[in-house]
Amino acid sequence: MKVLLVNGSPHAAGCTFTALKEMEKVFQNEKVETEVIHVGHLDIHGCIGCRKCVELGHCVFQDIVNEVAEKFKDADGLVVGSPVYYASPAGSLLAFLDRLFTSASFDKTMKVGAAVVSARRAGTITSFDVLNKYFAISGMPIASSQYWNEVHGSSAAEVVQDLEGMQTVRILARNMAFLMKSIALGKKEYGLPEKEERVWTNFIR
Repeated sequence: MKVLLVNGSPHAAGCTFTALKEMEKVFQNEKVETEVIHVGHLDIHGCIGCRKCVELGHCVFQDIVNEVAEKFKDADGLVVGSPVYYASPAGSLLAFLDRLFTSASFDKTMKVGAAVVSARRAGTITSFDVLNKYFAISGMPIASSQYWNEVHGSSAAEVVQDLEGMQTVRILARNMAFLMKSIALGKKEYGLPEKEERVWTNFIR
């Protein structure tokens, strides 16, 4: 079992990282291998819709996106953490996710996804909703907790004091570990759900 934890904050040891590290402790106790990947400080180009990834099998821009895609292929789960900027996830993280989910052509069905957001005060729910859409369009079950996966504080020290938030991400990690293990057992017994040939439609008649 392996889970990738993507830190979309430009602050390597800030609020978002604090929540992800709390999850990492639980994963390690659950014997789940982890890797924390920092992307928030990088200059990440947004998707330009060139569709070269269909031809090449990877994004035309050779950067961290293609590196993570290779790791994502072999992972059982993906946690995406983001600070809240203007009631939305960090822009560089969204550029990263747009390209990762567009260009990574391998089947993501039944890989487990989870989003975690951090804010001083507000904007967490809209950010949480945006991040979950990447999983929902990819056949990835979304792990949940006792509350929306959010922590609050303006510094890492304040996030540690958010006892409910820290408990929420710990429970999230336990639930996610259980879900990944259960899916692995299900794959052995039943395989993946039957696939249908993709139907593409638009609204132009």
